[in-house]
Amino acid sequence: MITLDHVGFAVADYQRSKAFYEQALAPLGITLLMEFSGAAAGFGRDDGERPSFFIEANGEPARGRLHIALRAENRAQVDAFHAAGIEAGGTDNGAPGLRPVYHPDYYGAYVIDPDGNNIEAVCHQPG
Repeated sequence: MITLDHVGFAVADYQRSKAFYEQALAPLGITLLMEFSGAAAGFGRDDGERPSFFIEANGEPARGRLHIALRAENRAQVDAFHAAGIEAGGTDNGAPGLRPVYHPDYYGAYVIDPDGNNIEAVCHQPG
């Protein structure tokens, strides 16, 4: 398995995207941990580790759609992520549910962020 240390990408409207991610990621236990002069925000779990998910104000947003999947601890977190993402202004790209094409316990939900990126929460645990 590949383990990523962190991922970051540019956004078109930093304040709008920061507000979206603060709300959408909260059900996963992911919060804003640091901000750099209003130009970058680092999100992660408040467990003493460093942020692993960054948005950046400087630079061009990626062309085409990014797909980023964030691991949830349980299916209720996936459900809550989807609801929070929609409430934060995201667009539904797949309601919470099983995706057995990946494996029998793959439970995911997808929300399109303000820049058109596909953000997923996924739980691999049995129901």
